[in-house]
Amino acid sequence: MFRLAADEELTDEKLGEFLRQHAYESTFRYQQLKNAYETDYPIFYQEKKPEWKPDNRIAVNFAKYIVDTMNGFFMGHPIKIAADEDSIGKFVEFLDQYNDQDDNNAELSKICSIYGKGYEMYYVDDAANIGITYLTPMDAFMIYDDSVLCRPRNFVRLYLDADNVLHGSVSDESKVRYFTQKGRLVWEEEEKIHGFDGVPATEYVENEEQLGIFEPVLTMINAYNKAISEKANDVDYFADAYMKVLGAYVDDGSVKKIRDNRIVNFTQGMRDILPEVEFMSKPDGDATQEHLIDRLERLIFQISMVANISDENFGTSSGIALKYKLQAMSDLEKTKERKFTSGMNRRYKLIFSNPVSRMKKDDWVKLHYRFTPNFPANVLEETQIAQNLDGIVSQETLLSVLSVVDNAQTEIQKIEQEKERAQETAAEDRLLERLRDEQQNVLESAGS
Repeated sequence: MFRLAADEELTDEKLGEFLRQHAYESTFRYQQLKNAYETDYPIFYQEKKPEWKPDNRIAVNFAKYIVDTMNGFFMGHPIKIAADEDSIGKFVEFLDQYNDQDDNNAELSKICSIYGKGYEMYYVDDAANIGITYLTPMDAFMIYDDSVLCRPRNFVRLYLDADNVLHGSVSDESKVRYFTQKGRLVWEEEEKIHGFDGVPATEYVENEEQLGIFEPVLTMINAYNKAISEKANDVDYFADAYMKVLGAYVDDGSVKKIRDNRIVNFTQGMRDILPEVEFMSKPDGDATQEHLIDRLERLIFQISMVANISDENFGTSSGIALKYKLQAMSDLEKTKERKFTSGMNRRYKLIFSNPVSRMKKDDWVKLHYRFTPNFPANVLEETQIAQNLDGIVSQETLLSVLSVVDNAQTEIQKIEQEKERAQETAAEDRLLERLRDEQQNVLESAGS
């Protein structure tokens, strides 16, 4: 964590120190995590073996599997946001749609799973609307004060241009400054007022330790890749074993006949010793290798606490047994949910503080978030639960039980609209029926 005393100025020298620390961490930690997710493992860079030896390089990308599985479990269903007032709910719905926030949330969650943390930045765009974008910790970092509350002091965003020159911006509680690094920091004269009541960015974390979800098992993933590569080398070795012939001379022509006809036929050798013909093979370590590979695979999923949903035995479970298999991942999801909720509170607190939002600064406390873990849906069971809850809880709570309902408030509005249309239709039908009766009575009176 980058810390700066509350009464200390962020000088060029201090910022340069932070930039060097960030570059070091990006190079020696974040880049390795990024490489692992993108299937760029150390196995591909090991020293080459001699030409006559098999040299397979196989990487099983557990890192990507773990991240994507957890992200799908956590963000497979978009976050549902309810507001105490309709005007607040409508603004949040517009804001989220304008910024494709469901996708932003999913990408931010993935970034946190890979690197242990990620960032969200806020700005006012050319259309005078509030924009939201996400950044990896390789592209930005937050500077906090040295108090126990760790208040954000500055947010630094970085990028390289086409000439590999570093550019960046530094935001504080009121303005944004821009710089270029050309041996030293060169600042642009223009400063911009961002309009937010605080540093216009939020740091989201995967957990308190800010560890990526596969980071604790990365050494095991590398060991697995090495073991399975050596296993493939052994397969190639046994498929290309050498034949030895003892007690007889085999010329080139005979070697060709043996290879083509696959028949070995020698007369009695010298000193009444029959020729010995067999393949040379090294000791078979297949059982040991398989045991190591199986144990590494089990430990990778066990320590990462992410379920191996591709396992053939996983799909045979149902009901409560399936939830027990997902218990560890569910616990991990709850921790991430609390951290994400904290970040979202800061998101809307900052956005509502900007005059462009036309919201009151404290309206963010009227928002309520609902995360829905992506368990295999049992709609029949959900509807039965909803029916049992009818008359016990509010309609909004009742509808939120159903995974098929994305937004309970919107669904309630649709139900009310359908009731109004049904009532209007029924009233129209009664009116038409009365008119027909009156017309019939007039005709009967005229006939009389």
